[in-house]
Amino acid sequence: MPRSASIESPAPVRAPVVAVIAFEQISPFHLSVPCVVFGDAHPGVPRFDLKVCAVEPGALMTTAGFAVQVRHGLGVLRRADVVIVPSWRDPAERPPQALLDALVAAHRRGAQIVGLCLGAFVLAEAGLLGGRRATTHWGFARDFAQRFPQVELDADVLYVDDGDLVTSAGTAAGIDCCLHLLRARHGSDCANTVARRLVVPPHRQGGQAQFIAQPLPSTARDSRLAELIDSVRSSLDQPHSLDALATRALMSRRTFTRRFRQLTGEPFGQWLLGQRLALSQQLLETTEHSIDRIAMLAGLGSATSLRQHFRAAFGVSPLQWRQSFKGN
Repeated sequence: MPRSASIESPAPVRAPVVAVIAFEQISPFHLSVPCVVFGDAHPGVPRFDLKVCAVEPGALMTTAGFAVQVRHGLGVLRRADVVIVPSWRDPAERPPQALLDALVAAHRRGAQIVGLCLGAFVLAEAGLLGGRRATTHWGFARDFAQRFPQVELDADVLYVDDGDLVTSAGTAAGIDCCLHLLRARHGSDCANTVARRLVVPPHRQGGQAQFIAQPLPSTARDSRLAELIDSVRSSLDQPHSLDALATRALMSRRTFTRRFRQLTGEPFGQWLLGQRLALSQQLLETTEHSIDRIAMLAGLGSATSLRQHFRAAFGVSPLQWRQSFKGN
């Protein structure tokens, strides 16, 4: 009798390997973000093979004062599909050469390299971001731009996906970035499932510019210009022209413009708009005033003008801002 042909079972699909780089004095939050997105089991979401590794495996002390035990060394990067640098302990400190070399080798092999928050500094030190788009924490953006002028830095966004290189803004933006990576691989339904379990938005509107405070610089109380600035800030609903303020300060228009910029770091018109938008943010968060009323109180004239300036500055509408911060 002819022998029956055997039916071979399909080979199991290999789970993508996600390597997360740990290091001495790592922030527990930064380390946990990729671990909870790619390491935890989420119903209906394909599994990842998460490996936390370090230059020297073993006990690593965190910034919170407890230690984590890391089992894997950088050899994991030789088979990783995604390599995530969740931050870095000090932007001024050059990462170990062994780590930089391992990142370059993984990238050449085809792995996607991700730098969350200050992890972008590590990718830049490795030479991976030259001529590429990237972002990092807004508080370190100026330093980053000065040190790595060959990188096309966008400090106003939550993350930048430049294909095989991905970077994110500071701290919680790492969650946005990791959900984006999950969405790109497995679709919106999977990303939304994980977002619901984490109780975070699947995709936040706007960018990190909306979270940057714009405080008035410290000034001497007996300064005529400082007193004038305080006066303007307390009456933002009133019209304020450059010429009128220069007259009140007993200065020529040219001198006032120069002195004002020295004191605030911005031209008068730009500073005034920033103060009005900051007041709009506060009113949206703390009052039930209508958009028209807020526009009037902030000196922006109309609801249309407020919406235009607000979206240009923060990437979201005033209503979206109110909903995000008031939880409606």
